[in-house]
Amino acid sequence: MGLLDKVERGIEKAVRGVFSTGSKAQVEPVEIASRLRREVDHKAITVAAGRTLAPNVFDVMLSDDDFQRAQEWGTPLAEELCDVVINHVRSQGYTLQGPVRISFRRDEVHRAGDFEITSKTERSSSPAPAAPRANVPAAPSRQPVRLQPVLDIDGQRYSLNAPSIVLGRSSEADILVDDTGVSRRHLEIQTAGGTTTAVDLGSTNGSYVNGHKVAGSMELTDGSTITMGRTKIIFRLLPANTGGRP
Repeated sequence: MGLLDKVERGIEKAVRGVFSTGSKAQVEPVEIASRLRREVDHKAITVAAGRTLAPNVFDVMLSDDDFQRAQEWGTPLAEELCDVVINHVRSQGYTLQGPVRISFRRDEVHRAGDFEITSKTERSSSPAPAAPRANVPAAPSRQPVRLQPVLDIDGQRYSLNAPSIVLGRSSEADILVDDTGVSRRHLEIQTAGGTTTAVDLGSTNGSYVNGHKVAGSMELTDGSTITMGRTKIIFRLLPANTGGRP
């Protein structure tokens, strides 16, 4: 079990007991993971049709107190946060120019509990694509338009570029859904042979498609509404050249 899982499972109470001397607020690993995803989306740049570059080098700027805690978390936390970035990049169909690196840095400007993330794209000698993409030549106008399945969640658009995408409250899910009514691994979206299917992963509160509870699995069609906890998700089929983030 990783550090991020421990925090979500309640072991954060022990962590806070150790690290909260004289501080009313502190940075938690799950907060850093969430901010990293937002930083990736904010800094992603579309350079060509179907190719969006994402940053791969991140500096987490922390107060003195939080920096000391980060030192105790050490390399295992940094490695798990790298995995968070890589999984998010893959779920969005972004491309990396090099390996993901995350560094914790002390910044006296920040107070305990506050932090900032800066990022940049750094090319390596062997570019590392984030997710496999088929190099499909442009189809003649008489051919049907290839459609890309996407999910619209709270104003964010996620491309379903992998055969399996897991949604849930865990930091290890491909798409994080921050909702207490959602299980850690709540729902899986499977795409194969032009068909997309919602598969409930034994969630506590169940999954619903267009108001019907998913008993095992249910096929999705353009405009299907998925409900998990209090979160509503719209499944869409968009032309492939606009199937990523707007």
